[in-house]
Amino acid sequence: MDKKVKIRATLKDGVTTVKALMAHPMETGARKDKSTGELVPAEYIQEIVVTHNESVVLNANWGTGISKNPYLSFKIKGGAEGDTIALTWKDNLGESGSGKTQIKQK
Repeated sequence: MDKKVKIRATLKDGVTTVKALMAHPMETGARKDKSTGELVPAEYIQEIVVTHNESVVLNANWGTGISKNPYLSFKIKGGAEGDTIALTWKDNLGESGSGKTQIKQK
């Protein structure tokens, strides 16, 4: 099931700032469930790909050290109002999420 990513991109002085919020539990596999004492299985985002008009601008490999509901912010040179920024992620269990937005002038 593809999960939604909240994403926005703003352009100012020739630089596009991309901000994204991903809803994900990001479990390390080391935490115990308080009610059962069992280890909570690992569930974490492994790969993130961000594209600008279908060209990859960021490819990140993550592990268990990222917090729950991760927030990602970065800048790229260029971009124009109306260009498309898209983010997709995949986790270690095969789940995925994605979001898409158009660049807006700040």
